[in-house]
Amino acid sequence: MKISNILAGLFACAISFGAYAQQPIVIKFSHVVAADTPKGKAAEMFAKKAAELTHGKVKVEVYANSTLYKDKEEMEALQLGAVQMLAPSLAKFGPLGVKEFEVFDLPFIFGNYDDLHKVTNGAVGKQLLAKLEPKGIRGLAFWDNGFKSFSANSPIKTPADLKGKKMRIQSSKVLEEQMRSVGAMPQVMAFSEVYQALQTGVVDGTENPISNLYTQKMHEVQKHLTLTEHGYLGYAVIVNKKFWDGLPTDIRKQLEDAMEQSTRYANQIAKVENDAALDAVKKSGRTTVYVPTKDERLAFKKAMVPVHQKMEGRVGKDTIQAVYKETGFRPDSL
Repeated sequence: MKISNILAGLFACAISFGAYAQQPIVIKFSHVVAADTPKGKAAEMFAKKAAELTHGKVKVEVYANSTLYKDKEEMEALQLGAVQMLAPSLAKFGPLGVKEFEVFDLPFIFGNYDDLHKVTNGAVGKQLLAKLEPKGIRGLAFWDNGFKSFSANSPIKTPADLKGKKMRIQSSKVLEEQMRSVGAMPQVMAFSEVYQALQTGVVDGTENPISNLYTQKMHEVQKHLTLTEHGYLGYAVIVNKKFWDGLPTDIRKQLEDAMEQSTRYANQIAKVENDAALDAVKKSGRTTVYVPTKDERLAFKKAMVPVHQKMEGRVGKDTIQAVYKETGFRPDSL
């Protein structure tokens, strides 16, 4: 009787272990923007590809729109292992202590996507991601969102039109200096709080790629949008290093393949999504969209590019020069 009980117990344990062994590895992927943005769609694509390529051994749970963690919480949650994957905007790494990432915040440093991708897909991008390792973070890829434009409740045609305005920014010393360069008052604020702040007049305006402006309905509380495209907003897809290094080698390789495919998808749709969002903003009739003339855009450039030199001590002169070398940008040519 005793032997049969032992055998029955061992059999039950075997069944239990078999069920446990079949449980997928869960990756919680948290982000703060809407699901129908370029980042939101790319995150869903990664979840799909991860399931396909690992044959169901990995399940990626995507939490969009700050439903799991807000801007200020998500990085700490990743480092603690409460969440495994994030795609924070590149401005988030300065406050973490990796100030070189703020090179992406410098106004007008990238003239177009081709120049940008020379950096994010090249040696400079790899070097920047490697700087996250001592923080317990593994950088996997860069994802585009798009180029930012200014919005407010009054027309913006010259840098002087921003003077005295309270403009929402991400937490970035470079962005603070950028706003001050045109006489605006920078206001650091979590992304999830911006709509209400614009609606109630806590801030006067903001800067965003158009897909963010539209999907967060900011165009409903901003009367004017000027397509300055003065700065870039992108993301780094990152994972908890301890979690990533602890994955079986074959699973990690499959997830790297899934990330590579998702990155191509993310960067292909970014411009398409922003163009579609711009059309939707125009059709809404709530926001007047203004395209600056060549001279007006040059005026913004001349006002804001001196920020590059002012921020050399923070971002690192070598990092800025490395980007210039890749893109061919010359601030003295303005």
